[in-house]
Amino acid sequence: MSKAVVTLKKGEGRLLKSGGMWIFDNEIASVMGSFVDGDIVYVRDFDGYPLGQGFINTASKITVRMLTRDEHRIIDSEFLRKRVSDAWNYRKMTVDTGCCRIIFGEADFLPGFVADKFSDVIVVQSLALGIDRLKNEIVEAIKDVLAEDGIKVRGVYERSDAKVRRNEGMELYKGFIGPEFPTIVEITENGVRYEVDVKDGQKTGFFLDQKYNRAAIRKLCKGKDVLDCFTHTGSFALNAGQAGAKSVLGVDASDLAVKQAERNAALNGLQNRVRFTCADVFELLPELERSGEKYDVVILDPPAFTKSRNSVKNAMKGYREINLRGMRLVKDGGFLATCSCSHFMTEDLLEKTLVQAAGSAGVRLRLVEKRTQAPDHPVIWPSDESYYLKFYIFQVLKQY
Repeated sequence: MSKAVVTLKKGEGRLLKSGGMWIFDNEIASVMGSFVDGDIVYVRDFDGYPLGQGFINTASKITVRMLTRDEHRIIDSEFLRKRVSDAWNYRKMTVDTGCCRIIFGEADFLPGFVADKFSDVIVVQSLALGIDRLKNEIVEAIKDVLAEDGIKVRGVYERSDAKVRRNEGMELYKGFIGPEFPTIVEITENGVRYEVDVKDGQKTGFFLDQKYNRAAIRKLCKGKDVLDCFTHTGSFALNAGQAGAKSVLGVDASDLAVKQAERNAALNGLQNRVRFTCADVFELLPELERSGEKYDVVILDPPAFTKSRNSVKNAMKGYREINLRGMRLVKDGGFLATCSCSHFMTEDLLEKTLVQAAGSAGVRLRLVEKRTQAPDHPVIWPSDESYYLKFYIFQVLKQY
């Protein structure tokens, strides 16, 4: 059966033509031919010029997600295997593959699909209707590609329980793909051991995107007192502890995460120097300030305060508040590591917010490093859909 044809309005498709992967509903002039949502369609410009092929879903504002710029390319198991093989070969050249993100959706030209490798376990997310149909084929391709390097996948777990699936008209789902296996998986990252809960942990169970940012703070922590806010399962805190910090306090609002962090500390023999508390960071930081606490290093790794352009103003208030409090808790000459994982909180907005926070805190910031997400979460230029993590290390100085 021939594919339906999506034709763009004249003057539309600027994101697509600049290297992007998405076509929005208001950019489309017509859809000719029969299709059901999730089908692969041809995409053409207003004048009939071929732009490639992608998945269509009229239930989503992102109506087409591009798979290829080649209108004649056959989308089959060989095509999917090549995409997976290219993604894996890229990781082998750029990151430690003991645990890493193997596929990062649009940035690996498999839109809406994510796959994380935790030792010999794969956790996948299917976030778009079209790619969901190909999920099992992609999983088999992952197993085959890894097997070529002598890696036997022990099990696959699906974490398609992200709310964004509802934007595609899809139900939330999680469960095993294939045989069941123990879902607490041990990994090692930067020499630190962790237990990862792939079934009930946040997202896919562990935030791999901060891998090298965690390593970057280690050189600042030897012999120091460290505060790690929004610690999740303790990753920054444990890197600080293993680097020789005198004391580390990790804070998170999730009791489940804190319990896991405590187990991770024990796993690394750091339970005497790295401790954790379950608390709301926004409430705890003012309490620490009132009690006169000071730290050599303060780390702020908050969740995304905004997931849309509409809530950016409120998000800026949240980032300003925690950074102001964090800066006040840093000893003169100490260090602040701070970040945003929101795509919509741009560099310019975040840096403006940090300047405002520093002014209110009465400190000056000396930039040590400006970093982003690990290379296994690649950013495709010139389109920025895949760019979200902004990470800064500052020395915090009193105003002389």
